Amino acid sequence: MAGNPVLTQAQCLVPSGDRCGEGILWHAPSEAIYWTDINRFLVHRYILSKRTVESWFFDEPVTAVVETREDSILLIVLGSGPILWSPETDRRKRLGFSLPGWPHVRLNDAAVDPRGSLWAGSMRNNVAPDGSSLEACGTDGILFRIDPDGVVREYLRDIGISNTLVWSPDHATFYFADSLRNRIRAYDFDISSGEIANEREFFEGFSRGAPDGSAIDSEGFIWNCRYGGGCVVRIDPSGSVDRILEVPTANPTMCAFGGPELKTLYITTAGADTGPGDRLAGGVFAAELNIQGLARNRFILSEANLSALKAG
Repeated sequence: MAGNPVLTQAQCLVPSGDRCGEGILWHAPSEAIYWTDINRFLVHRYILSKRTVESWFFDEPVTAVVETREDSILLIVLGSGPILWSPETDRRKRLGFSLPGWPHVRLNDAAVDPRGSLWAGSMRNNVAPDGSSLEACGTDGILFRIDPDGVVREYLRDIGISNTLVWSPDHATFYFADSLRNRIRAYDFDISSGEIANEREFFEGFSRGAPDGSAIDSEGFIWNCRYGGGCVVRIDPSGSVDRILEVPTANPTMCAFGGPELKTLYITTAGADTGPGDRLAGGVFAAELNIQGLARNRFILSEANLSALKAG
């Protein structure tokens, strides 16, 4: 990998000290970033203009935050299943899917496809009821698709840790990672049916850490956080390293493009598995880029779910 350009190091934006910061989302309507701390069962919000952090407590691990097509309603992925949530009223409503096998297994990374369905992958649960860490192991993970009408489909099994759910700008390719196997695979994506096919190797065996969450830019390059590797690697559509963004802490976990022009990369990190000298571990970092990201897809709300949430 020598010879790949290294970008300017990302800077710490919020020293939040999360045990496992994850699931970051740029929310353009409020000009804020949302993210989670899986082990402390928290969702955080940082409004850029105020430069302050607000936090909400939940009853189990919170792994991802995604947008819906209603600006005021977010979809929160808990260990046992997704819920709809209004930050302004703190109303919460189960979406209908409950993960089989919870709490032996839990959901992890999740994202919405170009059709408006939620994709969520599971793993053996490595978070104890008190939030302490358990060993991340096993191959109990499953990749699910949850449609707006409530229909649930299974696509992949025998996954170690589900991570990186992104679609190419032309919607023709889906990318998915198994962190324990240190690999990202590519699949054909059918926009008309939402099906995936033709699994193939895309990016495997990179020496710096394991693949965690990812974002994709307008040129179709994947920005993959490397847990244990202290960096975010930009991967071109052929599966080659384009450049490396250094992060001054060991465990980057998830990234998202944000800002007015989607040219800021926001990065969550984990304070777990770091030494005492890693004082920025668990913070949120930001890097200003000359590359524009893609806006995240939004989950389509059914009228029934929307009415139930608003009714409280």
